[in-house]
Amino acid sequence: MGKQARERRLPENEAQAKTRLIRVSPQKLNLVAQLIRGKAVATALADLQFSRKRIAKDVKKTLESAIANAENNHSLDVDDLVVAEAHVGKALVMKRFSPRARGRVGRIEKPFSNLTIVVRQVRETA
Repeated sequence: MGKQARERRLPENEAQAKTRLIRVSPQKLNLVAQLIRGKAVATALADLQFSRKRIAKDVKKTLESAIANAENNHSLDVDDLVVAEAHVGKALVMKRFSPRARGRVGRIEKPFSNLTIVVRQVRETA
């Protein structure tokens, strides 16, 4: 008598992984996400491994999670996976205040981001 399973939002040849509340601005995270969009999974992992951006480590972790979801949950072949989408979304912004000269205050914003990576199995025709 459990709940009925709801239908899958993604097609059968896709899998996704989400990471919420990453402590980086969406603009900086999008620079790294652009680096891997449309690439094969092995190439994307290599690019993230040698990227000099601090946030590349978290993006790599999310991509590895999407690959694991594709392999274990949806029985997709890892060698044929391509990064179909890499969405960057805006999350909350913490506001902090810092004292400035003459009794004024400076507002410091600490933004957070959400990241969604979708991998798709593409069969190579030879």
